[in-house]
Amino acid sequence: MLSFALAFLVSLLLTLLIVRYAHTHVKFAADTDLAGVQKFHARPVPRVGGIGILIGLAVAALQLHGAYPAVSRGILALVACGMPAFLSGLIEDLTKRVTPTVRLVATMGAAALAYFLLDIAVVRISVPPLDFVLSYAAVSCLVTVLAVAALANAVNIIDGFNGLASMVALMMFASLAYVAFRLSDPIVLSASLIMMGAVLGFFIWNFPAGLIFLGDGGAYFIGFMLAELAILLVMRHREVSAWYPVLLFVYPIFETCFSIYRKKFVRGMSPGIPDGVHLHMLVYKRLMRWAVGAKTAHELTRRNSLTSPYLWLLCLVGVIPATLFWQHTVHLFAFVVVFAATYVWLYVSIVRFRSPRWLVVRRARSK
Repeated sequence: MLSFALAFLVSLLLTLLIVRYAHTHVKFAADTDLAGVQKFHARPVPRVGGIGILIGLAVAALQLHGAYPAVSRGILALVACGMPAFLSGLIEDLTKRVTPTVRLVATMGAAALAYFLLDIAVVRISVPPLDFVLSYAAVSCLVTVLAVAALANAVNIIDGFNGLASMVALMMFASLAYVAFRLSDPIVLSASLIMMGAVLGFFIWNFPAGLIFLGDGGAYFIGFMLAELAILLVMRHREVSAWYPVLLFVYPIFETCFSIYRKKFVRGMSPGIPDGVHLHMLVYKRLMRWAVGAKTAHELTRRNSLTSPYLWLLCLVGVIPATLFWQHTVHLFAFVVVFAATYVWLYVSIVRFRSPRWLVVRRARSK
C-alpha cells in the first residue's frame, strides 16, 4: 500500500503543478478547441494529465526496488516498453499533429516490444480450436499486438467527459489487483495498485471540475497497461479464463466495435472520422437536461461531470461479474451478452427519444 500512496501523492502533486501553471503554456499544452464535434468543455484545459500518471508509476516502482527488486524491474520494464504509446500520444497533445494511424502504430510497436523483450503474449482465448492456432508464435504475436493497440485506442475513445476514462480505468485496475491477489502474482498486483494510485491522483483534479484532461498520452498509456497486465494474468495462470479480460474491458471494446459498425454500415462514413453520437455523447446531449441551453462555464462543466456516472454504472455491468467469475468461461461469456444487450437497448432508447424518465436529469423548477 506504500507504493499506492506514493504513486497517488506524486501524481496528485505533479498534476496540481500542471494545473497551477497551465496559464503559462495554454497554446503549448491545452485543448483550446471548444467547438469540435467531440468537445464538451467550456474553457481551454491542459491535456497532459498522463505525465503525472506516468511519473507517479515510475517513482513508486523505483521505491519497490529495495525490498522487491524483481517486481520493481518487471514494472519498470513494462513502463519502458509502453513509452512509444505514451510519447506518440503526448506529442499529439502538445502539437495536434500526430494522426490516429501513427498513434496506433506506435502502440502496436509498444506491444511488440513487450512481446519480444518480456515474453508477454496472448497464448489462449479459451476456445480450443483457436487456442491451437495461437500456439504458432507469429499468430500469437499478431493477436497480442492488435489486442493491446485496440484496447489502448478504445480507452482513448471513451475519454470524452470529466472522470469517465479515469474512473473506468480505476475499476479495471482494482479488478486486476483483486484477481492478482487471489493468485499471488506480485508484479500484476503491485503494478495494478500503483496504477490505481497514479490514476486517482489525476482523477481528483479531473473530476468534477475538469481542471486537466488525460490527453492521448495518458489514455493510450493507461490502455496499454491494462491490456498488458491482463495478458500477463491469463498467460501465467491457467485458472484465469481468457474471457475474464474480455468482460472486464467490454465497455470500451464494445463502444469501439459498435462505433465502427454504426459509422461504416449505418452512416456510410469512414470509422476514423470523429462524430458526435457515441453513447457517452448521447447521454450528455439527451439525458443531461439539467443545464441544456446554459452558456456559463459552471453550468457546462457540471453537465459534463454529471454524464460520467451513467457510464461508470454501465461499465460495472462488465467489471463486477468479471471480478466475481474470473475462472468461469461460460458465466463470463453470458455476461458479455448481457452487457451487449444492455448497451444496445440504452443506445437505441436514447436515439429514439424513448429513454425512461428516471434516466433523465432535469433542473428542479423553482417555486
